[in-house]
Amino acid sequence: MPREQPWRDESLPAQGFASGFLDKPVVEVARNLLGCRLVSNLEGERTVGVIVETEAYGGPEDPASHAATVMGITKQNAVMFGPSGYVYIYRIYGIHWCMNVVTGLDSQAQAVLIRGLDPIDGEDVMRERRGGRNPIARGPGRVTQAMGVTGALQGHRLTSPPLALESGWTLSNKAVRTSGRIGVTKATDWPYRFYVHGARGVSRHPANCKGDSLND
Repeated sequence: MPREQPWRDESLPAQGFASGFLDKPVVEVARNLLGCRLVSNLEGERTVGVIVETEAYGGPEDPASHAATVMGITKQNAVMFGPSGYVYIYRIYGIHWCMNVVTGLDSQAQAVLIRGLDPIDGEDVMRERRGGRNPIARGPGRVTQAMGVTGALQGHRLTSPPLALESGWTLSNKAVRTSGRIGVTKATDWPYRFYVHGARGVSRHPANCKGDSLND
C-alpha cells in the first residue's frame, strides 16, 4: 500500500504529456517533471516512483553540464546531443549510476538529472534493492539502485519498457522549491534544482542550496 503524499493537491487534474513535453527548454522541463512517474519493469519486478527532485543541465553553454563546450561530443555523452526522451546515464565515484532524461531539440544537448523519487508501487522491492537501508530513493545514486537502473540502459527510449516515463500529478507552484544545484563546482548559483517541498525523496540540501518557493 503506497504511503500518502501530503504535498499532493487533489483539486488539481492529473498531468498529461502534451506534444513536445520534453522538447521545451530544460529548466521548464525540470520543473514539470515533478509529479511524473518513473516506471521500472527491470529484473522481473515492477517499481514505480513519483519524481520529487530534479536538476537541469543546459547543454554546451552550461559549464556544469557533461555537454559543456570544453567537453565536446564524446562516446559517453553522445546521447545528450540526440533527440529528447532518451536516457543518459553516467557513473560517479566509480560506484553509483546517475540517470538523466535528455530534453530539448536535437543537438541542444540538454538533460534533467533525476535526483529523488517517492515510491508509490513496489516499495518493498525498492527497499530490498537498497539492502533494507533508508532513505530509499533520496539522491540520484539511490534512485537508480532502488529502480534497478544501470549503465545497460544508456540510450534507452523512455516511452517503452523496461523503463518508462509516464504522466502523473500536477503540482501547484506552492508545493515546489528551487535552488542552486548540488555537488557541482561551476555555475553553483544557477537556480536549476527543483524539488517538492515535504516529499521524503528530497535530498538534504547544503546551506547554499536553501530553496526558494515558486509563485503561482
